[in-house]
Amino acid sequence: MAAQPAESNYFFKETIFIMKSYLIVFLISMLPIIELRGAIPYGVLFGLPTVPTYIVAIIGNMLPVPFIYLFARRVLVWGQDKPLIGKLFTFLLEKGEKGGQKLQAKAGRGLFVALLLFVGIPLPGTGAWTGTLAASILKMDFKSTTFAVTLGVLLAGVIMGLASNGLLGAIGLFFG
Repeated sequence: MAAQPAESNYFFKETIFIMKSYLIVFLISMLPIIELRGAIPYGVLFGLPTVPTYIVAIIGNMLPVPFIYLFARRVLVWGQDKPLIGKLFTFLLEKGEKGGQKLQAKAGRGLFVALLLFVGIPLPGTGAWTGTLAASILKMDFKSTTFAVTLGVLLAGVIMGLASNGLLGAIGLFFG
């Protein structure tokens, strides 16, 4: 048997590295609190192209949304009195309720836009997980919640993509 050429072996290793990197971006974007706010900078830091990183992070960030909407509140209420998870579940439920109350107070009738901006402006504690939980607590309908969260995730992704590539810093230097 003839050995594979070195060029073919390099291509295989590089392809595996890239696939692993995208998988890590995908998994990071699914994590609560971190979400795509951490996934996009990770991908850019490791040399992945921004647009595919953005797409993979969006998909990963949105995948948990229907499950959060349909089940998170029930699971958190169920787990509040359990010995090992009670404190964490209580904290998460209170965080969702506080987020929902803030959204409701600021938004009034503009809850859709408020949810979109809550998810879309990448600040600590705001994102698809908290926004979806807050929307389910406020009893927003599933379709409106999913659409507002999707638009918010797309906006947050654009902001993080720009920030990760230094464009916001460059604009600040230009105007500052």
